[in-house]
Amino acid sequence: MGIPGARWLWLNLAFFFYLTTVSSSISTYDTPWKTFVIHTDKSQLPEGFATHLDWYSYTLDSIVDEPGLENGNERIIYDYQNAFHGFAARLTEEEAVRLGDQRGVLAVFPETVYHLHTTRSPEFLGLDPGLRGSRDIWSSLKSRRDVIIGVLDTGIWPESQSFNDSGLAARPARWKGACETGRGFTTSHCNQKIIGARIFFSGYEAGTGIINERDEYKSPRDQDGHGTHTAATVAGVPVPGANLLGYASGTARGMAPRARLAVYKVCWTSGCFSSDILSAIDQAVADGVDVLSISLGGSVSAYYRDTLSIAAFGAMEKGVFVSCSAGNGGPGASSLTNVSPWIATIGASTMDRDFPSHVKLGDGRIFSGVSLYKGRRVLSLDKQYPLVYMGNNMSSPLPSALCMTGSLDPRIVAGKIVLCDRGINPRVEKGQVVKEAGGIGMILANTDANGEELVADSHLLPATAVGAALGKEIRRYMQTSPRPTATLSFSGTNLGIRPSPVVAAFSSRGPNTLTPEVLKPDMIAPGVNILAAWSEQAPPTSLAQDRRRVKFNILSGTSMSCPHVSGIAALLKSVHPEWSPAAIKSALMTTAYIHDSTHNPFRDAASNSPSNPYQHGAGHINPSKALDPGLLYDISPQDYFDFLCSIKLTPAELRMFAKSSNLSCHHGRKSPADLNYPAISVVLTEPPAPSVLTVQRTVTNVGNPNSRYYVAVAPIKGVTVKVAPKTLVFTKKYQKLSYEVTFTTTAQQPAPQFGALIWSDGVHDVRSPVIVSWMPPL
Repeated sequence: MGIPGARWLWLNLAFFFYLTTVSSSISTYDTPWKTFVIHTDKSQLPEGFATHLDWYSYTLDSIVDEPGLENGNERIIYDYQNAFHGFAARLTEEEAVRLGDQRGVLAVFPETVYHLHTTRSPEFLGLDPGLRGSRDIWSSLKSRRDVIIGVLDTGIWPESQSFNDSGLAARPARWKGACETGRGFTTSHCNQKIIGARIFFSGYEAGTGIINERDEYKSPRDQDGHGTHTAATVAGVPVPGANLLGYASGTARGMAPRARLAVYKVCWTSGCFSSDILSAIDQAVADGVDVLSISLGGSVSAYYRDTLSIAAFGAMEKGVFVSCSAGNGGPGASSLTNVSPWIATIGASTMDRDFPSHVKLGDGRIFSGVSLYKGRRVLSLDKQYPLVYMGNNMSSPLPSALCMTGSLDPRIVAGKIVLCDRGINPRVEKGQVVKEAGGIGMILANTDANGEELVADSHLLPATAVGAALGKEIRRYMQTSPRPTATLSFSGTNLGIRPSPVVAAFSSRGPNTLTPEVLKPDMIAPGVNILAAWSEQAPPTSLAQDRRRVKFNILSGTSMSCPHVSGIAALLKSVHPEWSPAAIKSALMTTAYIHDSTHNPFRDAASNSPSNPYQHGAGHINPSKALDPGLLYDISPQDYFDFLCSIKLTPAELRMFAKSSNLSCHHGRKSPADLNYPAISVVLTEPPAPSVLTVQRTVTNVGNPNSRYYVAVAPIKGVTVKVAPKTLVFTKKYQKLSYEVTFTTTAQQPAPQFGALIWSDGVHDVRSPVIVSWMPPL
């Protein structure tokens, strides 16, 4: 897929900003009140109040419409004190407006709902000795810190062997967390692996009603499976013989198997509410986590209107690395979520493992697909079955072509294999629709939007997924054959698939609509067909009709790639406890690679063409090299604040981030492109205005004390690039040196152009992607 032209890009950005100015709140189930998050200036506590909570309660009492019904203290559902300052309360719209005018109130945000972005990966990442030629990084690590990873998700299934604490020492003395209890979860379910478990539901209940405890665990126990899967991916201990229905058999383990887990259940049946998420982040920082793994997201809002962004800024100030999923909105451009520069935004890629299946057509041709089907019904390889497609050649797909619920006529489908188009409803649901209509099998064909990306599913009937090109071939066969037939077969697990990795089609893409000068996503990591622990309360397909229960499941999504990076960040923190969150992200980005197993540039599964930094960020994570990156691009809280100053936030908007830490604009940074980010993205002005821009970067030596680095710049079409100085000479460890990069337009290009800047000392190659785009003068 090509990169859109500059004019299209900026029109798209303008339209995006118009959309994001429309805020939506979550209506409560049967009251005039809605939940609002109130951001306050902690330093404005008036004299006479012993605590901030007393002040908040008094302020609410002064503005509520009917104080006799509920006093201010009863309206408050959360009190935020660490990563975010303020409280959450139930208010009417009119009360919220009045509250916004009160002393010390910085902003009033309506409750918003976030959604989840829903083996082999240790070997693929070079962590496990099972990969020929690799060394066991885990056993060779010289850990200096007992790292704690906080996971915000749907809870945890504590009985899973992935959370066995055998051989782990007592929990760190600095840990201040708790093991909360409830239905199906007692203090005994916490151990030296799961050292903390909390639940956050006040915002959810205020918006949807009291949780029905007969249908849902009002405790840290996970009945969805998503939280168990992400927790096991980030820090699960080795479990030999793990598999899903015989597929992907091997030893399952997380990225940081020695790390401790702290579970924060914020997601329930109807979603994840912002007031609950904020409280969880606030509590996690107070509890003492080192890393936060957050595999969820919502729509993009301005930095100062995004409560998750503001809370993540506060966590970063406390030294906590925050990793978030980029979203599953690909392959469309600018489909990212969680784009703040102080958040590590993670896209998804494939591994070298596949689950092949085959379609044999009546004309003898055999096409390859993927599937995790393992059922009693098996189609004979020696027999052909009638094949039917309920679509047409119109541009708008029919519900029957998509195999949506109630769309298939049993009189036509019964006893046949059905070709279904991918899209709209869940992939496994399509198979169930076919099954309920009497179909005996399904071929799930990608549309052009999904391209050749193949995601395997544990279908409830014989079914296989094929790419867009094969889907078209099968349709052509059906149009030309008077009686089209097919059969399906399944071949288990294959390793060594080439090329790999490939950027997943669903993985959300850049550019960053808020600040194009900050590259997003930051990096990619395995997120397709990932095996990890699962809740034994949930079926592998999450369909109500699925009665199967499994200990491990295979999922795809940026929800899966995010915990891979969270776990590797924990490894880096254990070895380099002095590194800041920005330093850890720098190490991951500058050591990432951009060529696949065939030594060619990464490909995008959606278009089967080479991918670019808007799709793969800085590249694919490389844990072993990230442990020894040579140089770091560090960023302090003050640096991030100066970045916010450079994008012209108002004093009131800046106070969202300053809180009571006395951060102020230093006025040294003229452009957001000067943020000391590990990637360089510049926006040049279209003629006739002068089109020259100079940006500055500072690197910190964490390699050999006496080292000399030389710069190399890959040519970028339409500009000249000059770096000064061209050599950096370090005489001690942790020494900082700066350089400047000047971009001069030679021929304006209609689309963004990509390149790279690399500092090398012969041992380390410190690589920064470079992006150049053009916009009209303001």
